[in-house]
Amino acid sequence: MTLYWIGDAILILVVAPLVVALLQAVLTTARGIVPSVERIANAAAAGSKDLDAVPLLLSTQEHVIRTVQTVADYGGSLDVILDDNTEGAN
Repeated sequence: MTLYWIGDAILILVVAPLVVALLQAVLTTARGIVPSVERIANAAAAGSKDLDAVPLLLSTQEHVIRTVQTVADYGGSLDVILDDNTEGAN
């Protein structure tokens, strides 16, 4: 019977505080995760806002192609004008 009392005393004085300390450490770590998750969520939201303009890249590419063609046409016309002026000077 006294062995049961000794076992109960060891359980109450050693094991119970150890379990409480471990649970407290787990709880503290779990509470520390929440701010990290919030920071990750904010970063993900900001990143998705940056990606909202991606569809505009398709129309931008078309505009660039048209602009390059217009500039090339203008450059070709300029070559003709300059050639005409240099021939008249000869």
